[in-house]
Amino acid sequence: MKVAEALLYARTLRHLRPAQLLGRARRALPRASVDRAPAPAVREGVAPLAAAARRTPVLAGPTRISMLGETGDLGSRADWDDPTRSALWRYHAHYFDDMRAEGAVDRGAWNDALVARWLDEVDPARSAGWDAYPTSLRIVNWVRWGLAGRLNEAAVQSLASQARHVRANLEWHILGNHLLANAKALIFAGTYFTGREADEWRHKGLALLRRELGEQVLPDGGHFERSPMYHALVLEDVLDVIALVQSAPDAFADAPGTEKWLSGVSAGMRVWMAAMCHPDGEIALFNDAAFEQAPSPAALEDYAARLGRPAAPAPRPGATLLEDTGYVRVDRGPTVAILDVGEIGPRYLPGHAHADSLSFELSVAGRRAIVNSGTSLYEPGAERLRQRGTAAHSTVEVDGADSSEVWASFRVARRAHPRGLTVDEQGGAITVRCAHDGYRRLPGRVTHARGWRFDGDGLVLNDALEGRFDAAVSRLHLHPDVEAEAGGAAVALTREGAGALTLCSSDGSAPHVAAGTWHPGFGRSVPNLHVRCALSPAAPELELHLTW
Repeated sequence: MKVAEALLYARTLRHLRPAQLLGRARRALPRASVDRAPAPAVREGVAPLAAAARRTPVLAGPTRISMLGETGDLGSRADWDDPTRSALWRYHAHYFDDMRAEGAVDRGAWNDALVARWLDEVDPARSAGWDAYPTSLRIVNWVRWGLAGRLNEAAVQSLASQARHVRANLEWHILGNHLLANAKALIFAGTYFTGREADEWRHKGLALLRRELGEQVLPDGGHFERSPMYHALVLEDVLDVIALVQSAPDAFADAPGTEKWLSGVSAGMRVWMAAMCHPDGEIALFNDAAFEQAPSPAALEDYAARLGRPAAPAPRPGATLLEDTGYVRVDRGPTVAILDVGEIGPRYLPGHAHADSLSFELSVAGRRAIVNSGTSLYEPGAERLRQRGTAAHSTVEVDGADSSEVWASFRVARRAHPRGLTVDEQGGAITVRCAHDGYRRLPGRVTHARGWRFDGDGLVLNDALEGRFDAAVSRLHLHPDVEAEAGGAAVALTREGAGALTLCSSDGSAPHVAAGTWHPGFGRSVPNLHVRCALSPAAPELELHLTW
């Protein structure tokens, strides 16, 4: 290992918790054999889980699955772990998410046949489908299927073996949303079955869930990984457990107050999610976020309503500070802006973080105008690094470096930290200021400060760099519907069927328009444009005026 590589590992590993390091060492050992002891008795009297967040069907035919922007086949034993597919796609093949999608009953025979083939064809000793995370998601889906009366005896037996496997392989090496998924699976399996073993699964799952939600859902209601997509997935988990409690109240008699506690958690999470949505009703694309991988905000709100939860209040006009997760929502006149002014993620779990400090997204007249570039893949390589890098976000890049030291698919070494946040509302104007220290690791020890001032019919964006540097670039990535034409010191931004926007620099320097790509979903790459403005040692401050 080269010295530079060793230092990168050291800068990354020093943030991990001891439990993660021990968990990683344990994973190096051979996988234990599956416990195939007889399954506990199935609990009687549990109502089918009719309520669920609306999801897009996965099965396009008896063996055809469509997900992550790709369609593939599960027609043979080898297809379950096809090495030509991405690791994420192979994981998804083992989830059986179609069981909870819209119209699943109509595809019941297809799902039943796939369950039978999975039992026969997937090797627990070798398949990624037996990793604890896909096993956890599959357990929840199979329990839902079983409560509808669709699991045969062999599947019920396997379900118990899978629950034992998760119980013995909790994902302490990852923590975060993976450990929540393990907890949820144990709760579902412990409710589907009855008896001492099932009770232990359920009690362990509830204890883990209470512990992890207490840490992972911050006081402002946001999930601590700062990704709106993962926030939505965790919110769905919370609502699913509420639905289970309502279907099997007798099973939770020894855990009184569970539904009330989870309802309180879900209420705060739904308020946060509403603040992180654009007027089009979809989430902002910060960190690893993409459309269609989690239920939409509207689907989750509908799900909560069907579970008897009151509607989440709409975000108020003006500035809303989500202090714990580090976002500010500005809702003023025709504009909604969402600003990233916080940490990139939890210290020991930044795997879904991007180097996006002080980036922002902006909607004008109900439609997105300025965006971050989104996420289309998790596979390691140059494109994954590019999508996580600073240049793919609407913020400032200094000397070609990322504001946080992202590497591999899910690693971060040195991280940017925010400083000096202020939010001011006076005289009808809203001003937000913040800085970060991510570039202080560079030889010139640069600090980036940014100010947003929303006043009248425009935005004044001020960037200032303090320290020594050779060159810096401010980028504003545009939604694909926005066209841009540079002319002197101004750029005209237009959208079909909407008013024009004008972007100009206060010092008369000429912005440059360049081609790029936007990634609103996995497997999706949409051409778009971005506006680039240079900062230099002679001109370390840039002021842009965006008017509409």
